[in-house]
Amino acid sequence: MPGLTFGTKGLICALLLTAVPVFCQQNLPDSPVPKPQATQQQQGVPDAPQPKAQDSNQFPGDAPPAPKNVHPDLPEAASTPTPQAMHPTPQSGVASGRDDLFKMTIAVNFVQLPVRVRDSSGKLVAGLGPSDFKVYEDGVPQQLKFFSVDPFPISAAIVVDTDLPAGTMKKVNETLPALVGAFTEFDEVALYRYGHTVQQISGFTGATGLSTASLNRIKRTGREGGPPVAGGPFGGPSINGHSVNDPNAGGQGDVPTAPKESYVLNDAILLAARDLGRRDKTRRRIIFVISDGREQGSNAGYDEVKRILLANDISIYAVGVDTAAIPIYDQANRIRVPGFGTGNILPRYVSDTAGDMMAEFDRQGIEQAYAKITDTARNQYTIGYTTQATKSSAFRSVDVRVLRPNLKVYAKEGYYPLPPSTQK
Repeated sequence: MPGLTFGTKGLICALLLTAVPVFCQQNLPDSPVPKPQATQQQQGVPDAPQPKAQDSNQFPGDAPPAPKNVHPDLPEAASTPTPQAMHPTPQSGVASGRDDLFKMTIAVNFVQLPVRVRDSSGKLVAGLGPSDFKVYEDGVPQQLKFFSVDPFPISAAIVVDTDLPAGTMKKVNETLPALVGAFTEFDEVALYRYGHTVQQISGFTGATGLSTASLNRIKRTGREGGPPVAGGPFGGPSINGHSVNDPNAGGQGDVPTAPKESYVLNDAILLAARDLGRRDKTRRRIIFVISDGREQGSNAGYDEVKRILLANDISIYAVGVDTAAIPIYDQANRIRVPGFGTGNILPRYVSDTAGDMMAEFDRQGIEQAYAKITDTARNQYTIGYTTQATKSSAFRSVDVRVLRPNLKVYAKEGYYPLPPSTQK
């Protein structure tokens, strides 16, 4: 540049050298040095999925498996399902809680069915869901409205035959504390005894609060020997079929006959069923019978009692003792002979109400049977559906099927609908 001195030129060059780096930094691409990253919303990247809150109605995946049976002889489930399988998620529109069941039972056309499922070896099967069942009423498929695998509290009417032989009665008396111990704090029980008459010993009360005095009141010594005999070698001498002690022995009198024995099992079950019919319908309602099953002399007939049981969702569970616990004798004893009553009617009651029965002869077996039967009654599938409401009280057949091979379903085969005025 003409006219500029060397000093001036040097000053200009120094200024240019200082400005060039600043100019370059403003115009060159970004430096590779990492800069703080923007948030995901600023970058337009969607949020990472957040964990969903655990549904309080779902069995947690990390929960421990259900405890095994506390009774060593109680059948285990056929398989060991996962916790989720033990508590399957209900289908859409299928209720599963007892609160829901309470609302449903108000409707007179809601049908509730306790159901047991066993495999080919007789073991209870767990882990089934509502989609595994199909229900037909009078041949028409029904849509399930309720399904639950939860154990239900029990309302039990305990009916004890106190006219058993003295030896058997002694065993039964000794096992009664174990019977009460088979129920839980959530259950309620009432006590009845029968022989030639029926008597309620105590009304429904919490099982754990049942008094020793009530248990003692149900105990009896039992009968000694066999039934009374008249005539023949053990009834005194007779002439032409008349007792020599009879003042009319010359042909005017009759051969003395022993009074007919009575074992009013039908009447006992009927009384217990009427009382149970007034208990909460969301509880498992059962009659627990300890007897040899003989029936003779009841005012109520079998069909009448069966109708009351099926109309009130009551199942019969029984422990057969004495002759009912001897297989060969019991099979012959189930044959009804006109005029002599029925030797053992309990299997009919159990079968028609989808209950359960065990036959035990000794004290230990009887005590174990108590625990097994109450556990079976409490832990079942419970399914329900809404049927057509009609004024008819005729019997309605029910067919419950499980949609898996080699499994057997135990459920009642029908019911009698009650009119609205009798609903409790």
